[in-house]
Amino acid sequence: MADDLCSFKDIFLIKAPKKSPLVLRMIVLLFAMVCGVYICSICLKQVSNRTNVAGFLNVQVIQKPCPRPDVEPEEVPYVHYPKPVTYSRAECACNPVRYFAILSMQRSGSGWFETLLNNHTNISSNGEIFSVKVRRSNASTIVETLDRLYNLDWFSSASKNECTAAVGLKWMLNQGLMQHHEEIVDYFKTRGVAAIFLFRRNLLRRMISVLANSYDRDAKPLNGTHKSHVHSPHEAEILAKYKPTINATLLIPNLKQVEDTTTKALEYFKSTRHIILYYEDIVKNRTKLLDVQDFLKVPQRDLKSRQVKIHKGTLSNQIENWGDVEKTLTGTQYENFLHADYRRR
Repeated sequence: MADDLCSFKDIFLIKAPKKSPLVLRMIVLLFAMVCGVYICSICLKQVSNRTNVAGFLNVQVIQKPCPRPDVEPEEVPYVHYPKPVTYSRAECACNPVRYFAILSMQRSGSGWFETLLNNHTNISSNGEIFSVKVRRSNASTIVETLDRLYNLDWFSSASKNECTAAVGLKWMLNQGLMQHHEEIVDYFKTRGVAAIFLFRRNLLRRMISVLANSYDRDAKPLNGTHKSHVHSPHEAEILAKYKPTINATLLIPNLKQVEDTTTKALEYFKSTRHIILYYEDIVKNRTKLLDVQDFLKVPQRDLKSRQVKIHKGTLSNQIENWGDVEKTLTGTQYENFLHADYRRR
């Protein structure tokens, strides 16, 4: 039996010869390399996971929503946090912004009123954006333009950009506003846009201003330059020298047409949040501007304008055919236009 075992051992030793030290070292080295590669792959995977988690956390911080404003529930739809695509609001990103539109008619004091608003450090009113016809060609282009404006991506000399608290425009009733009123009213209500109506009580004075401005556009008495608004008494005096002749036959129909347009605009936009102002009231009582600032929820400031009024004094000195005008309006619903005057208090 022992001999058999010895014989088997001899056979085994012959079949499996003892490995040399060099071969063993190669096997150990190969094993170490495999282990090293495996360990490195595990470490790299862990580092990658940590980086992804950190990146995720960074994104979460950037996209963290602004805290809910401390306002009454009914005010929430009118508070916005625009995210401009053309620049970053930086530290003002969580400053709430309100949207507004000044709805008016030419020569109703809207230019002067807008300069007062823009005198406020937190209000940006960007002028008659829709005086450019292509922007009001249809409801779609109007909405696209409004979206750009209210997203704070509209740049003008009035733009405060980052820390704007109220942004808007001046929009004349004949600049697509009445034509597309249904879509615009829907936009105002959906986006929380407040309307500021600004009209003139004395439509006869407005007519004088319209006719004089039309004359100035052609004659250009100020050194060949047309100016709808002036900033010096001297320029105002030059423009006031022109006295328009009013067509007495069409006077009452024209006044009624303006009146009807105003009434229709108020009817169209009555379901939106709005305030109604009159130029004469603001001139007489500048505390009306505090009402506007309260309406826009901005800090109250003493607002000023560099514009100088052109047509001052009694109407009889501003109309070439005053006698015809006086005779036409006497005894009508518009007779008070002949005598109504206003002076700043």
